[in-house]
Amino acid sequence: QVQLVESGGGSVQAGGSLRLSCAEASGYAYNSMGWFRQAPGKEREGVAGIDSDGYTMYADSVKGRFTISKDNAKNTLYLQMDSLKPEDSGMYYCAAGRDGGLTRYGYVYWGQGTQVTVSS
Repeated sequence: QVQLVESGGGSVQAGGSLRLSCAEASGYAYNSMGWFRQAPGKEREGVAGIDSDGYTMYADSVKGRFTISKDNAKNTLYLQMDSLKPEDSGMYYCAAGRDGGLTRYGYVYWGQGTQVTVSS
């Protein structure tokens, strides 16, 4: 079965950086992968996505600060987060699917999440 495991979350000061990783333990051949986040009391939102051709997309709120990438040989997805702001805080989820994009409808497999907390 498809298994996505996130890691790399933690607590940082505003302006700091974190690098999240998502390991696809089963080795499933996916078409698209992405990162979502959810803060308490808010809906889950798409942060970044990448397809099998390496095409990337980002939410306007993180564009220029976050970078999504993947290592196909390692079956691992990454999210480099720089210049972090308190509003970036939340639970970050890795997702995989066929259609991709920045909406939940493009994904069917989800990890359990990793917490990111940014203090001012």
